[in-house]
Amino acid sequence: MRIGINPEKENNQLLLESYHRVVIPVYIPNLVEDYFKDGLRIFKLCIESLLHTIHNKTRISLIDNGCCEDVQVYLKELYDSHNDIDQLLNSKINLGKVNAIYSAVKSNLEPLITISDADVMFLPAWQTNVESIIRDFPESGMVSPVPSSLGYRSGFLNSTVYYGLFKGEIQFEDVLDPDGLHKFQESIGRKMYNDIHLEKYLTLSNSKNTAVIGCGHFVATMRAEIFESAPWEVCQHKIVGGSESTYFDIPNDEAGYLRLATKGNYAYHLGNVFEPWMKDKMETILNHTHKEDTLEKLPKGKPISSTQYKIGKFFRILIFKKFKKLYFQLKGIKTPY
Repeated sequence: MRIGINPEKENNQLLLESYHRVVIPVYIPNLVEDYFKDGLRIFKLCIESLLHTIHNKTRISLIDNGCCEDVQVYLKELYDSHNDIDQLLNSKINLGKVNAIYSAVKSNLEPLITISDADVMFLPAWQTNVESIIRDFPESGMVSPVPSSLGYRSGFLNSTVYYGLFKGEIQFEDVLDPDGLHKFQESIGRKMYNDIHLEKYLTLSNSKNTAVIGCGHFVATMRAEIFESAPWEVCQHKIVGGSESTYFDIPNDEAGYLRLATKGNYAYHLGNVFEPWMKDKMETILNHTHKEDTLEKLPKGKPISSTQYKIGKFFRILIFKKFKKLYFQLKGIKTPY
């Protein structure tokens, strides 16, 4: 039996008060095993730093991706006590990183979506700097607050290379924050960067702004339309296995969008072991005066064409593979890079 008319039928337009959503899948199945024992402590740094550095047009989706009871309790406390955290999605099993992220991004309307691992510490002004690149490069589709000197090595930069060669300018510039690069390679437990990588990175410029070419997956802001270009099939891998490239990198590149990072380092990948410097950095973040810098208007994306993408693919192979040494020498780098 049904009595009356559902009032939502007369008020059926969705009103969007935010334009930026942050999605964080959390997988901490226990706090006993060495790999996970600091997991909750690390995640607390992640969410506390995020809450202190976002503007008021931001909403957060947390995904319990098969967490233990202690973590479940903390997630519920966060959801109940912070209006910015407007979604808590629960799964008793680990859906895998990609599937967990897509469970949120496919059901939200914000035009910008930041995907982040649960072990990221967000630094002041990360959002302002990421959004300024998206504003000043309407062709950008994926922007990270963490630059990498090795970001140019990705195979999914065909659209980015085309733009750099024919619409902007590619050049080497001084690394603004070498310590950020140091901390990243420490967080993953292996050496990535040589001395030259700590001094110079490859950038792309236009008349409005400059960004570092390429970015990683552990934290990145994407235009929502990128996800519409991704495969419809459920991802069969929990992590790695090419899943992030298939569902993030390739859709962004083939849709004609740029893949960039901020010049400054505005987030840290913490890893799974708590270190004293993290507490000190967190205190600095909490003591920082937060500014509510929002975009007046988010420019509509302007992807390059499929023909331009193919041209970019040809030149990427040419200058970053076959003639990399010569090209980099022409750009001022004389030592192996």
